[in-house]
Amino acid sequence: MANLKEIRTRIVSVNSTMQITSAMKMVSAAKLKRAQDAITRMRPYAEKLKDILENASASVGVEGSVFSQQREVKNVWVVVVTSNRGLCGGFNNNVIKEARRVIAAHKGANVQVIGLGKKGADFFRKTAQWSEGLNPAPNAIFDQLSFEHSSQIAQKLIDGFAEGKVDKVVVIYNRFKNAAVQMVTAEQLLPVLPPAANTNTASVDYIFEPAKEQIVSELIPRSLKVQLYKALLDSFASEHGARMTAMHKATDNAGELVKGLKLNYNKARQAAITGEILEIVAGAEALNG
Repeated sequence: MANLKEIRTRIVSVNSTMQITSAMKMVSAAKLKRAQDAITRMRPYAEKLKDILENASASVGVEGSVFSQQREVKNVWVVVVTSNRGLCGGFNNNVIKEARRVIAAHKGANVQVIGLGKKGADFFRKTAQWSEGLNPAPNAIFDQLSFEHSSQIAQKLIDGFAEGKVDKVVVIYNRFKNAAVQMVTAEQLLPVLPPAANTNTASVDYIFEPAKEQIVSELIPRSLKVQLYKALLDSFASEHGARMTAMHKATDNAGELVKGLKLNYNKARQAAITGEILEIVAGAEALNG
């Protein structure tokens, strides 16, 4: 059994760690509220815009649009959305695992990773899929998350597809459900998928003003920018939810560890006192004898 000094040092160390994890939990809880409000406000707009795009596509037809061209997949860009910081459970590892699965599924194609978030960028920077030209500042997007910054990244993806530099763009991120649940999601951003055959979107009647081709050509890029921004907001809220949950569990585990250490400390202290008493008794008996 460890001596009393070692156990006391261990208790102090665990208590310090528990204070840190508890503070991180409270900080993440405060940030989660703001992030959750942002994605809650954004998601209905993004989903409605996506529905409008599908309805318009069914009514107008986007076959003539450059963003709907189904080309032979030779070049693929995989946008991996992670966090800049760790201590959030399996949040980043789950996205990286899904990204590796997507990369493996495109065997034979030239796959390049665009890392949005330091953790994903640090992982893929060591692999053959990393390209510095596509990743000028992977961690900058979350330093000041806004639609303007997100639109700049989305515009690069749109331009790359329109110019033929890439044939397919996939976004991988954690979709926020609640503080304890985040769902890893892989969405095809480009080319724009046609509306599902089992929906009745084609029956929607639209009056187009101005020309329908102009409307579709402006609606698709706007929708793509909104979809990417929604993915970033989802990931941002999921990060704080995952970190709050992880720090809550870490705090609870530290508390249980402190209880166990205190029990061991009391046992060691009692054993030491008992040993001292036995030594005194034995000494007294030796003097009497």
